[in-house]
Amino acid sequence: MEDSAAVAGLLWDQWLPAAVRRTIAEVLPLRESDARALVVWLAAVHDIGKATPAFACQVEQLADAMRGHGLEMRSAKAMGPDRRIAPHGLAGQVLLGEWLEERHGWASARTGQFTVAVGGHHGAPPEHGQIKSLYQHEELLRTPGANHRTWRQVQDQLLDVCADRFGVTQRLSDWRAVKLPQPVQVLLTALVIVSDWIASNADLFPYFPDGASRSDEERVAAAWRGLDLPGPWKAVEPAGSAQELFAARFALPAAAKIRPVQESAVELARHMDTPGLMIVEAPMGEGKTEAALAVAEIFAARSGAGGVFFALPTMATGNAMFPRLLDWLNRLQGGAGTRRSVHLAHSKAALNEDFAALMARAERVMAVGVDDEAAAGPRRQSDGPLRAGAELVAHAWLRGRKRAMLASFVAGTIDQLLFAGLKSRHLALRHLAVAGKVVVIDEAHAYDTYMSVYLDRVLSWLGAYGVPVVVLSATLPASRRHELVDAYASRSDATAAPQKTVAATRSPQDTAASGAYPLLTAVAPGGAPLIRCPRASARSTEVRVESLADELPALADRLEQELADGGCVLVIRNTVKRVLETARALRDRFGSDNVTVAHSCFVDLDRADKDSTLLRLFGPPEKTQDRPTGRHIVVASQVAEQSLDIDFDLLVSDLCPVDLLLQRMGRLHRHRRGKDQGDRPERLRTARCLVTGVDWEAGIPAPVRGSVAVYGRYALLRSAAVLLPHLDGANGRPLELPADISPLVQSAYGDGPVGPEHWEAALKEAREQFERHRDDQATRAATFRLGGVGKPGRPLFGWVAAGVGDTDDTPTGRAQVRDSRDSLEVVAVQRRGDGSLVTLPWLKPDSKQRQRAGIELPTDATPTPFAARTAASCGLRLPLQFSGETMDQAIEELEQLYLPKWQGKDSPWLSGQLILLLDEAGQTRLAGHRLRYTPRDGLEVTREPHD
Repeated sequence: MEDSAAVAGLLWDQWLPAAVRRTIAEVLPLRESDARALVVWLAAVHDIGKATPAFACQVEQLADAMRGHGLEMRSAKAMGPDRRIAPHGLAGQVLLGEWLEERHGWASARTGQFTVAVGGHHGAPPEHGQIKSLYQHEELLRTPGANHRTWRQVQDQLLDVCADRFGVTQRLSDWRAVKLPQPVQVLLTALVIVSDWIASNADLFPYFPDGASRSDEERVAAAWRGLDLPGPWKAVEPAGSAQELFAARFALPAAAKIRPVQESAVELARHMDTPGLMIVEAPMGEGKTEAALAVAEIFAARSGAGGVFFALPTMATGNAMFPRLLDWLNRLQGGAGTRRSVHLAHSKAALNEDFAALMARAERVMAVGVDDEAAAGPRRQSDGPLRAGAELVAHAWLRGRKRAMLASFVAGTIDQLLFAGLKSRHLALRHLAVAGKVVVIDEAHAYDTYMSVYLDRVLSWLGAYGVPVVVLSATLPASRRHELVDAYASRSDATAAPQKTVAATRSPQDTAASGAYPLLTAVAPGGAPLIRCPRASARSTEVRVESLADELPALADRLEQELADGGCVLVIRNTVKRVLETARALRDRFGSDNVTVAHSCFVDLDRADKDSTLLRLFGPPEKTQDRPTGRHIVVASQVAEQSLDIDFDLLVSDLCPVDLLLQRMGRLHRHRRGKDQGDRPERLRTARCLVTGVDWEAGIPAPVRGSVAVYGRYALLRSAAVLLPHLDGANGRPLELPADISPLVQSAYGDGPVGPEHWEAALKEAREQFERHRDDQATRAATFRLGGVGKPGRPLFGWVAAGVGDTDDTPTGRAQVRDSRDSLEVVAVQRRGDGSLVTLPWLKPDSKQRQRAGIELPTDATPTPFAARTAASCGLRLPLQFSGETMDQAIEELEQLYLPKWQGKDSPWLSGQLILLLDEAGQTRLAGHRLRYTPRDGLEVTREPHD
């Protein structure tokens, strides 16, 4: 009890961001002093439920000692399964509530909002039925009969001593009138959990008698030194102009000028009375990421946020963002000796070399006495030069599924944020993690209805915490923008008039209707929107859009014509199957060396190599000299749609929703190559996009079946309809980007009529199907979605009831926040002809030039850490052919190979993994399918013919 209380006090004083402290303090009479005392006291009493017969009976030797002092109890065997009715967290909640009522005159209706922090300290606040059941079994709290009073006296004395020792006895009368908001109850619960976990760590607080030689104060001090948690970021609002801020944080060239969107975002952040939600809609290449980080610094300084979480749609985009986040952190203001905790949050983060390098420098967590610390010398500093004097650390304690998000600066997948809206154990820790940060949500247009159900609920909680949020998107449908604003501001009326500003006096609806773009929308919790309409950067691109028949010979003929003088073409298909079919046909025409494939069905290392190759060959002109001088075609799936800074002379794309097509166009003439694009082949100096994957000759365009399966017919038809006025070169008006982006998106996603009259019936039928699908998504998503923020004073009882349990950041948990069928992930290794197993033979050396190809993997021994990590880096997600019943069959077949030294607990990298054995030709059979893998084309799957 003493240790937990001491840790809670240190967390409050040295680790907790000012924003979280303020959220708790502002609802209490004496503000900060009350808040600190409350946190310390709750941490001290959180285990009072162990002073009950139901808990104390578990170890008979200790139970006998207690009986010797008059605390009689039945044995654990005699109590039987009834003991489960009184877990010590729930028992503690009940005991503390009774003590507040009977000794301090609290009304029973007011106790639960405080005591739930005790009841929920093992991850799930008790449910009403559990509380009622325990009240019906009081013998589990105190042995009936003569001993009842003795038990009660001991429990009351412990609580009396804690109240006196931690200074709350005189405060309890004032706290009786307080109504704690539910977000405050969550934060209190989370702080009790963290305090308990640290105080229960035997490396920090050795068990008796190992730590008996130290006083209580010495023991706590040694533990805190050993833990060595980096404190929160204490942002200082940057002075000077937006230009000066960007030059300092992003190393702009001397003559470079920031974009109008960036300047307007900084101005709007400084103009807002209270940091809140800012939505930045701007074209690709306008520097939205840098704008978000600049705004985050201003918001953090004004709100007291102690870090940043940057949420991205995929692991690949998270990996790409992580080094950019580190670079920004290295340029932040901070004195010498400053330490900032950083983390990469997704399921394969340990395989990221930037993050692995930080983890390798982390030190073991253990108690360090004063003499020990002096003998050990100063802590290791960062190897690289840090311009601001701060050290970035991947702290050893801030790892793992439950604690990783508590690091100050985190880049990760959007799942990590959506989990804050998923009813699961220890959800309070996720809320504590985001409550003290600025949250940045990238690629907001990429999230479907299912994910949006979770995102909107999370935004409502973030607004209740006062968490600043920056949302980035190329553009959003007006209806989606309003939903985001309303969720965060907790407003049901989307027509509230915005504050008048220098830049705009129109309502958000009027602004959207006018097609204003770029567009910044900001709102404080409970407030009305502010609008800014900055101009786009000076550069504008004219894109001619043409239809192309969906026939491979027609595509090859057209590219033969377009590439007569050379050039680089990007062909984006909507399914991996179409990618591979197209690549085969184009290789027959243009040769294997002139066609590159990129899609999602590559092992992790090959996928990363594909991305780096694309950047090396097709990246910005100032960063690469390796761009092909002849003809080259990249055939890719949606992996080329976002985040990669790649630039092509011509784009061919399957029909897709118009906002995604515009994203794809962002890879077309992305950079200037000579005056008036004069360094491009003459035929390709005008940006053109050929749209295929649809039968344009039909009376109503008929998208290919794979595209319909991915996007739905309604979105594709509306996309085709709004593109019609721009199709086919001379007959259609070219697209003007960015000017046409918002009008196209608003038309495609609006409710107004689009397309010719004879499309009307088909659009109506497709819309009805779309609405049924959307309603089904929303209904299914709501099953495990967290409830809304309740009224102040209402206890969190049942907060995560009927949830997913302990499966938040697991494949099962991720499937709950994304509307995707379960997919199967395997680790691919090669089996040689002699039966031996090795890592894949084509792998390139790592960053330290260590060979990764063909490493021996003994089946009767645990692989070396490097070999195991290399094998684990060849994770491969099987396509959706292996879902449902086929998945069950595949798992059964894969489990026939079980290597205890790999898949048991001996190898952290391979524990629990399913192993896919490929022969020396890269082939195998699985669940009625033939699999073939090559580093050139990735995984190809064909169904075996039935006899």
